[in-house]
Amino acid sequence: MRRDQRFTYAELRAAILNMAGAMHEHGIRPGMTVVVLVDRPIEAPIVQLALHALGTRSVWIDVQAVRRDLGEYLRMVRPEFLCYDPRTLAGQGRQLADRLGVPAVCLGPGGVGPDVLGPPERPFDPARITGDPESIFQTSGTTGVPKLVHHRQSFYRQVVELGEDLIASGEHRLRHLSISGLAYMAGQISALLYLFAGGTLVLLSEFEPEEFLGTIERERVNSTFVSPPMLHAVLDSPLLDTTDVSSLEMLSVGAAPITTPRLRQAIDRFGPIVRITYGLSECTFISAFPEIGADPSRPELLKSAGLPYGDVQVQIRGDDGTVLDTGEIGELWASSKLTFAGYWGQPELTAQTLVDGWVRTRDLGYRDADGYLYLVGRADDMIIAGKFCGKIFPRPIEDTLASHPQVRAAAVIPVPDPGFSQAAHAYVVCSGGATVTVEELADLVRTELADWWVPASFEFVESLPLTAMGKVNTSALRAKYAAEHGIGADESPALT
Repeated sequence: MRRDQRFTYAELRAAILNMAGAMHEHGIRPGMTVVVLVDRPIEAPIVQLALHALGTRSVWIDVQAVRRDLGEYLRMVRPEFLCYDPRTLAGQGRQLADRLGVPAVCLGPGGVGPDVLGPPERPFDPARITGDPESIFQTSGTTGVPKLVHHRQSFYRQVVELGEDLIASGEHRLRHLSISGLAYMAGQISALLYLFAGGTLVLLSEFEPEEFLGTIERERVNSTFVSPPMLHAVLDSPLLDTTDVSSLEMLSVGAAPITTPRLRQAIDRFGPIVRITYGLSECTFISAFPEIGADPSRPELLKSAGLPYGDVQVQIRGDDGTVLDTGEIGELWASSKLTFAGYWGQPELTAQTLVDGWVRTRDLGYRDADGYLYLVGRADDMIIAGKFCGKIFPRPIEDTLASHPQVRAAAVIPVPDPGFSQAAHAYVVCSGGATVTVEELADLVRTELADWWVPASFEFVESLPLTAMGKVNTSALRAKYAAEHGIGADESPALT
């Protein structure tokens, strides 16, 4: 459902078959590559399932994609058809159709192709279709050009099995509020898992804290997923104290790290329903921490990403691939049935990332004696600092800075250092009327961590740039720093 638009399961099934039949009548066939350009209409899950019923390869486009990245993306996937929504993306859809030079179908009238929202001339029989469907997605691209994540039908079969397990558990059906578009894996999981589990899927076209809270109250939502910046906006909304959110049973937070002070605030406000999740487009579920904060005797767990989820196996490995001991920091490797098939058209990158069924996440972290997972940063963000070349990581510094009562958010990036090759630069967002100084923040990091963890420079900013999925866009921050300091690509800190 979305506001006053609602589908029963019977109506949803009919809509999927009708759309698949209309697409088939207008030329879409099994094995074809179909580019999908939609925002967040209620028909988005119908489009995906209709294309799956036709045995196609759906290629989902992020409507906020950078034009340069989009051009490379489309060159690699070689589209044969376009499906777009002229009701909200008329200009973009028309331009993309002209650019691709392929036939198009549309969600509604007024586009460059036929409308596929109406019934086909003849009933569609999915049993006549052969071939397995697949899908391709862009990553959110926080550190560089987006990659093309390829998931085969086996991934979706596993999502069906997860839905069946939820039904078999006998628990009552979830009423899940989804904010993520289907161009992202988080949106795919939110939409399909809860539909396959017989729940109610509530969609929002965009995130505004007031509409988000109002929807929870109006629709008696009991499950939702937000990124940390979205959670911050909800916690800061003056409507939170006057909105009935008592129906919520699970408030999942993921897509990016959350600082400990903000997490404490969420737990204090919502109680034990707060659930930390961690996953990637390449391996959708990795770990979860339901009822985080329930054990006050272990405050360090507030910094944990939880325990491996379901069938997921997790290992922390060194640079040479050997498994490290408890407490040692290394790269996190993960394996599960929800692992991706590879990067489409990028065999070398696939070979580097997918090794013997294990996904190299490029996230750095460690596990404690009880198996809890802690993340400290990305491998590309590790900083070799000081005259002794000590390894420091953004996440602990960011958490420490954010623990100051006048700091709302912080982000740390590696930058060139004439004396020691690399140094840390901190971007800090303060609350209104803040009086905190650089010296105070430096002392805080020195006290909580160590001298060599103190950023070489600080910069106070109004806000941090975010990707469409709510992650801090470290690529944009690096570009900002380079532009402001006249740094060329050859002067950027080498990856270690």
